[in-house]
Amino acid sequence: MRAPTATRAFPRRQPAAADALMGDRTPKYNRILLKLSGEALGGKRDYGIDLAVVQTIAGQVKRVHEMGVQIALVVGGGNIFRGLAASEKGFDRATGDYMGMLATVINSLALQDALERTGIPARTMTAIQMPQVAEPYIRRRAVRHLEKGRVVILAAGTGNPYFTTDTTAALRAVEIEADVILKATKVDGVYTADPKLDPKAVKLEHLDYLEVLNRGIEVMDNTALTLCMDNNVPIVVFNLLEPGNIERVVQGEEIGTLVGAMG
Repeated sequence: MRAPTATRAFPRRQPAAADALMGDRTPKYNRILLKLSGEALGGKRDYGIDLAVVQTIAGQVKRVHEMGVQIALVVGGGNIFRGLAASEKGFDRATGDYMGMLATVINSLALQDALERTGIPARTMTAIQMPQVAEPYIRRRAVRHLEKGRVVILAAGTGNPYFTTDTTAALRAVEIEADVILKATKVDGVYTADPKLDPKAVKLEHLDYLEVLNRGIEVMDNTALTLCMDNNVPIVVFNLLEPGNIERVVQGEEIGTLVGAMG
C-alpha cells in the first residue's frame, strides 16, 4: 500500500524568479495520470476531433508541465467509435473493442501533435504494436520518458478487449507509480444525482472507494476502482471545461470530488 507523495525528485523547469512573479505554483503531486474521454476531444461535435479543443487541452497540459509535473495521459475513443455500443447492436464485442482501441490511437496522435506544437516533448506509447505510428508500451521506458520531462500518452487501452479506458488509466497509474488520477469530465465533481435533471443534487466533496463501489456511483468502472483502492491511488473528478482547473487540482485546491481512503 502506498500513500500519495510529492517527494519524487525530477528536474524543475519553472525558474524561481518566474515563480515569484506568478505566485506559488508548487505542485501537490509530482507525477499525475490525466484521464480524458474521447468526447472531450470532440468538443460540441457529435463525431470526430475538434482541433481547437485539442489545442486548448494541450495549452492546459503545458502550464502544468511548466510547473515541473510529470504527466501521463490516457484518452478514450468514444468520439470515434465505441465497442460496447456497437456490441449492443449485434457487433462482435472483441472486434468492436479493438476498433475502439485504434480510435484511442488516433486521439492520442492528435494530442501528441498539439503538445509538440506548444513546445512540449511528447511520446505516444501503444499497447498494440504499430511501430510506424508509435512506440510500444514498456513500463520502464514510459517512466524514463516521464523522468526526462516528456509527456507520455498511453494509447490502445490495455491491448485487450473487454477492458475500458478507465481500467487502462488505473492500471497504468499503478504501473508508473502516479501520485493521483485526474479524471477530467464535463461536470465539476460527483453528485448525489444528475445535476442537470435534479436541482436538489448535492456535490460530494470526498468519497471512500468502498462507498463508491457499494453505492454504484459512476466514477470509474469497478475494475478500475478496485485497482485504485488496492494500490491507494486517489482519483480526483473535476471539470475540464473550466480553464485552469488542471493546474488548480495539481496545486492541491479542493475542487471537484476526491475519491480515496478516508482519514
